[in-house]
Amino acid sequence: MRQAVMTAPGEIAFREAEIPLPGENQVQIRVQRIGICGSDIHVFHGKHPFVTYPLIQGHEYAGVIESVGEGVEGVSVGDKVTATPQEVCGSCPPCRRGQYNACESLIVRGFQAPGSAQDLFVTEIDKLVKLPADFTPDQGAFVEPVAVAAHSTARAGDLRGKNVVVAGAGTIGNVVAQGCLGRGAAKVLITDISDFRLDVAKEVGISATCNVSQEPLSEAAKRVFGPDGYDVAMEVSGVEPSLTSLVAGIGKGGTLLIVGVYGDKPQVDMSVICEHELTVMGSMMYRHEDWEQAVKWIASGDVKTDPLISKHFPFEQFQEAYAFVDKEYDRSLKVMIDL
Repeated sequence: MRQAVMTAPGEIAFREAEIPLPGENQVQIRVQRIGICGSDIHVFHGKHPFVTYPLIQGHEYAGVIESVGEGVEGVSVGDKVTATPQEVCGSCPPCRRGQYNACESLIVRGFQAPGSAQDLFVTEIDKLVKLPADFTPDQGAFVEPVAVAAHSTARAGDLRGKNVVVAGAGTIGNVVAQGCLGRGAAKVLITDISDFRLDVAKEVGISATCNVSQEPLSEAAKRVFGPDGYDVAMEVSGVEPSLTSLVAGIGKGGTLLIVGVYGDKPQVDMSVICEHELTVMGSMMYRHEDWEQAVKWIASGDVKTDPLISKHFPFEQFQEAYAFVDKEYDRSLKVMIDL
């Protein structure tokens, strides 16, 4: 079977590998679609701090069950599926309190363990997420990023009737903004420096947008929310200027949730956080219930994913797909690999 291996930063080689067989309580998946995310790009550029090479990527994927091991119940050959990529210890304090997404020994397939960039992939039944029969492979591969949105928007608390700013209109920012509306937010304003991304946000139903390179967030917030301002801010861009503007503009007693990954450590005005009694929280990946919520959102149309897909590449052009993302960074969103 084919397998794509990142042998070093910027280098992807293809090799023939032995077919992995499912063991007890495992299933073998024929992979149909793989999504490329920002973290994958960090690995490609050699800037991810927690990976070693060679590495098989692929943590956003969908396929069909090819075969099952002993003890597997509830799924059958031919079922459409995806699966969570986390391997957790189950015994550390976060795991014991149910916060296994923040496991002290967390391993993520596609980063610290082999991922799905191969024709056939084996995973455990308890990681499996069954998909509706009418799901496309694209929708199935989108469950992982939408699960990020499901988890982060749940972390933000009750959003019903709240005004929300989502900073960053990439793939995650777009689905986070849709998730906020899905959880009952009154108004959602999404910001970015790319008109292309903001136009896609409008296409999926986020009507209030702001290009912060042309209009300050403070002015856009007045335009959209009026004197009430915003109660919740979701920082998805991972850059300090965005964080700074959110801290400065959010209403007193508001909630600031950090979803983005920061390449450089940002400085934060802690005096404002203290004096305005802001609640600042992080959001780490997801748990199984977030994947189930993601499937429901995609199935119902509450979260639209098709407009977020910029281009498809065949499996043999994995490296060309990364080159496309680099070249079209501010004019592309999700890039898919077809197997």
